[in-house]
Amino acid sequence: MSRRDRSLPADQVREIVDRIDAGGADRADLKALTWHLLTVLTERFPGASVEVRVPPFAVVQCIEGARHTRGTPPAVVEMDAPTWINLALGRTPWTDAVVRASGERSDLSALLPLIDEPT
Repeated sequence: MSRRDRSLPADQVREIVDRIDAGGADRADLKALTWHLLTVLTERFPGASVEVRVPPFAVVQCIEGARHTRGTPPAVVEMDAPTWINLALGRTPWTDAVVRASGERSDLSALLPLIDEPT
C-alpha cells in the first residue's frame, strides 16, 4: 500500500467521469479515478481497521480501530473499479452495489458518497 498522494485535480476528475459516461474510459482512467477516490477515503477516514480492495488497481486501509499486522484484516471490503467509482460518486447506493464485505466495520454506507459529482 503506497502512501503517496494519488489525488487528481478537479478538472481531471471531471474529464475522466465524462469519458466514463461517454463509454470511452480506458484502464488508465479507471485506475486513476479509483486511486483518487480511495485517497479521498483514506484522508477523510484515516486508520487501518478496514481494508478496501479494488482489484487489480488498489488496496488501502482506512477507519480508526484495531490494526491488523498479519493475515486477514478484521474487516475487508472488495469490489471492482466501476462499482467503487459509482459508490464513491453517489451514483449507486450501498444496498444496490455488488460488494464482498466481511467484518463488523465493513458497511461503508455512512461514509459514501465521498465527493459530489464533478461539474
